[in-house]
Amino acid sequence: MKICLRYLSDPGYQTGIGQELGVSQATVSRTVTAVIDSIVAQSNQWIKFPSTSSELMDAKHLWQSKYRFPTAIGVVDCTHIGILKPKRHGDEYVNRKGHPTLNMQATCDAREMFTSVDVSWPGSVRDSRIWRNSQIRVHLQNKKNVVLLADEGYGIEPWLMTPFRNPYSGPELNYNKLLKKERVIIERCFGQLKRRFPILQYVCRVKLEKVPKIIVACFVLHNVAKTLKDIDLEVTEEVIEEDDNDNGEIDVPLQQQGREIRRNLSIVINNFCN
Repeated sequence: MKICLRYLSDPGYQTGIGQELGVSQATVSRTVTAVIDSIVAQSNQWIKFPSTSSELMDAKHLWQSKYRFPTAIGVVDCTHIGILKPKRHGDEYVNRKGHPTLNMQATCDAREMFTSVDVSWPGSVRDSRIWRNSQIRVHLQNKKNVVLLADEGYGIEPWLMTPFRNPYSGPELNYNKLLKKERVIIERCFGQLKRRFPILQYVCRVKLEKVPKIIVACFVLHNVAKTLKDIDLEVTEEVIEEDDNDNGEIDVPLQQQGREIRRNLSIVINNFCN
């Protein structure tokens, strides 16, 4: 575990870690692989999205105990993890900033613990497309009075609340202010994750097929650290992954339902803000 944690706190140079800890590079490689596999095997126990009615109700109560957005159970967003450019289909992994990455989607709850993670998408894929194809979205489609918060890079849906574009009334302004304030939680979580495991700040210098396991292991260890009340490294800058606001294909009926729910929530929020 010491070798693995040292590796995750380093930009990925196994030879230097081996020299520091008195083992060979091969030992570092084998050890990291074995420990990562063991951690990932426990991921379903440590990264859980609320699924039952009771769990969803508990998630809403937890949110209301710390924050104020009505019916919210968490936040969704994406962040990019640097990788070595693959030889095959490498251009698919180049994001709009010109860097090869994986675009990783995650959700978090009011405890700043991650409740889901999807590491299956190349960096060129937009956040909104990842969301439209996510299991979390499928799961929430059958639920009522439950929402995730998201930025304007996502499309409004009954279970996904996004900001008003060009707000003009008091309720819309107050809604946007509260959503922005509470949505920043996941940016703080991404910042904590990358400060705790700097390998995610730089480039994962391993074969592409090994990168998702490393990322998931870091998420598991983040949640373990939160459970053990480990001190979070101070995040001096928020980790913000800007999107170019392309919501992709629009489902008009869902958009209309989402807008109606957003309008009603803005009235509720405005009432307790005044």
